[in-house]
Amino acid sequence: MPLYRGVVSIDVRPATEADLSTVRQIAQDAYGGYPAAIGVRPMPLDADYAAQISAGEVWVLTIDERVRGFAVLQPRTDHLLLENVAVTPELQGTGLGSRLLATAENHARELGLDQVRLYTNQAMTQNIVFYARRGYRETSRSTEGAWSRVFMTKQFSTDTGSPRSS
Repeated sequence: MPLYRGVVSIDVRPATEADLSTVRQIAQDAYGGYPAAIGVRPMPLDADYAAQISAGEVWVLTIDERVRGFAVLQPRTDHLLLENVAVTPELQGTGLGSRLLATAENHARELGLDQVRLYTNQAMTQNIVFYARRGYRETSRSTEGAWSRVFMTKQFSTDTGSPRSS
C-alpha cells in the first residue's frame, strides 16, 4: 500500500504542548524493542520531551494533521545536533525519516550552519546504514559506560544545500 494514497497533506512543523503525549508514544513505539536488542534502555525513552518542546527543539511530521514522527534538533555553535528522529513503526521505511532528516538539514542552513551531527548506538546497525545512505559519514565511535555510540556528520554548503565533497 503506497503511503501517499489518499493523503491530503504531509507537513513538518514545530511541536506544541498538545503534541507531547503523541511524541512520547511514538518514542515508546519506535524505541521500545531496543532494550533487549542492545542491552540498555535507549535515551529517547527517557528524554524530557516537555522541556525540549518548550525550548523549540522538537519538530513533528504530520500526515493529514496527525503526528506520525518527530525530530529533536538542538543548535550548537558550529553544527545542528540531530538528537533524535523517530517515525511511528507502521510507517517506517516510507520516506518519512528521510523527510525529517531533510528538515534538520534545512533548519541548519536557516541557522547559518553547514553541518548536522548525530549519534546512534553501535548495535542499531540499520540506523547506521540509513544515515550513511543519506550522506552522513561516520566520524568516530566511543563507549561510555553502557553506551556504545557511532557519531556521524553530514556537511553541506549553506548556499545551495548540496553536500560538500572532501
